[in-house]
Amino acid sequence: MSIELRRSAGPEDTERIGEALARRLAPGTVVALEGELGAGKTCFVRGLARGLGADPSEVSSPTFVLERRYATADGRALVHIDAYRIRSAADLESIGFDELLAHGTSVVAIEWPSRISAALPAARVDVRLRHAGEDDREIEIEDARP
Repeated sequence: MSIELRRSAGPEDTERIGEALARRLAPGTVVALEGELGAGKTCFVRGLARGLGADPSEVSSPTFVLERRYATADGRALVHIDAYRIRSAADLESIGFDELLAHGTSVVAIEWPSRISAALPAARVDVRLRHAGEDDREIEIEDARP
């Protein structure tokens, strides 16, 4: 397990940190993004998208649709899930969460992962974003993959 601490001076830095992380992710990796409202979770996913070869301008918060998929350069997908509105295992089933994890062909980024913690794999990357000023963020990346 490794822990990396980064500091972002604004949205562009947050995206760059996400982009750098994406280059180290294999298909099937789950990235759990925890942070207060406005901490930069969706901004971080834009960086993941760029690093995986998806169009970052297409990335938007999936709050009301639960999930969005973005095609990556290798023909796979970045799956972006917002667990804030997920209330039950049935909600997870409705988006095919178990199958998504079982196939292991996509990178899965989950905002508000604490709401579905029991369903998350232990081998994942946890990203915690914290406000550290008006535009500044502290970003902790904990990689629990083998």
